[in-house]
Amino acid sequence: MDANDRKVFENIEQYGCHVVHVLEEDDLPPFAYSVGIEKTTGVPEIVVIGLKQPLAHFIVNEHSRRVRNGEKLEAGMMVSGFVSGFDCQLRVVHPSHYRKYFGQNIWLYKSKNFRVLQLVYPTTDGAWAWEETASEYFRKRQPLLDVVAAIEA
Repeated sequence: MDANDRKVFENIEQYGCHVVHVLEEDDLPPFAYSVGIEKTTGVPEIVVIGLKQPLAHFIVNEHSRRVRNGEKLEAGMMVSGFVSGFDCQLRVVHPSHYRKYFGQNIWLYKSKNFRVLQLVYPTTDGAWAWEETASEYFRKRQPLLDVVAAIEA
């Protein structure tokens, strides 16, 4: 086991999860996701797409903190306290996106046998990525992972 692997396990043990942040590259926006929340709490992992690293990390850590404190956060729920001034929605990530987005979880669980929720946030005008009023830029910045991927990654 190398130093990076040890750090993942240490963070899971100490904080209940490890946070992975992936930088923007080509047509893939930046995203952050948890590693180990399901292992430590039985609650799905979390991903947030299109936000800057500090806010994305806060969201992942806040999700971990809240579920470790017993809060029930489930798919379809509207939740507050993640993005200041806005309610967000939790959506189930389809497993066809796992290989493209969740390599560390595939490594940890040694399979695609884990669950992930996507925290989806609206525009500052209150439009959701699935609404026609959301710009094409916003839709690309926050792809929705609750549908089958065009080509499984």
